[in-house]
Amino acid sequence: MKIGVVGLGRMGGNIARRLMDKGHDCVVFDVSAAAVDALAADGASPARSLAELASALPAPRAVWVMLPEGKITEDAVSELLAGLDPDDVVIDGGNTFYKDDVRRAKAFADKGLHYVDVGTSGGVWGRERGYCLMIGGDKAAVDRLDPIFAALAPGAGSIDPTPKREGRDPRVEQGYMHCGPAGSGHFVKMIHNGIEYGLMQAYAEGFDIIRGKASTELPEDRRFDIDVADVAELWRRGSVVSSWLLDLTATALAADPHLDGFEGRVADSGEGRWTIEAAIEEAVPADVLAAALFARFRSRVAHPFSDRLLSAMRFQFGGHKEPPASVGEETKTRT
Repeated sequence: MKIGVVGLGRMGGNIARRLMDKGHDCVVFDVSAAAVDALAADGASPARSLAELASALPAPRAVWVMLPEGKITEDAVSELLAGLDPDDVVIDGGNTFYKDDVRRAKAFADKGLHYVDVGTSGGVWGRERGYCLMIGGDKAAVDRLDPIFAALAPGAGSIDPTPKREGRDPRVEQGYMHCGPAGSGHFVKMIHNGIEYGLMQAYAEGFDIIRGKASTELPEDRRFDIDVADVAELWRRGSVVSSWLLDLTATALAADPHLDGFEGRVADSGEGRWTIEAAIEEAVPADVLAAALFARFRSRVAHPFSDRLLSAMRFQFGGHKEPPASVGEETKTRT
């Protein structure tokens, strides 16, 4: 297929590259001319505007938007809505709030266009490993885009099939799922990220407790000077708490056991807050997820080892750099 890709950052650029690796043609656009040129050097067709991108695509067009959540995505989607033709489809693969997807899908349907939301997980490793895709939108548009989703997804790999899944959607075992109507894909991704907060916080706190056992404030016969990097490596092998997050934790600790390269300010990108809002709307207890979100707020004031480990894990799987401290945060840290 030939598809447009708008937004060529850490995720968007590698999405385009993976699609090209799998034999698809990409027309690419970004406000950064250097980013466009880099993809063009890898075989993509460059566009210098959204209008030029649209004119380079065959009808019915498909455009994948991979931009930060908020006004920049809203503006790009609005411009595409105004410039595309009936039966064209826009895919938002970023971390958009699912209620915005519902609103946009109605506006697209009123003009005879399709809007598909895709929660995309895989971080900076996605080009190599593939992306777990959580898809919302009408069935006709999703089915038409199946070759794109299949190319981006990781595939079954070496994971053993789950027993008693006979008769269920086989695409799920390939790493992508049509979750339901518009908004449902980003809703599932939102909950995914809320759970991610909780898992990361549990690892960070556990390793901090192990590390703290060497404290001279404890009686000497109760001190254990345990190598946390070796514990992480150990737990990767046969433990019930093994996971890709633990793999990344082991990588971070092996490279920097004291995490001196991290200050511990951990950002929240919106999905954690939205997950708690959804829990409140539904009256569902979410104690762990809420606590993990609040821990991220606290990390911007004080920076213990657990927060530095959270920063290290985020950098490992997503290339996320620590945000600079605001003036207020710097004041709180000093006091």
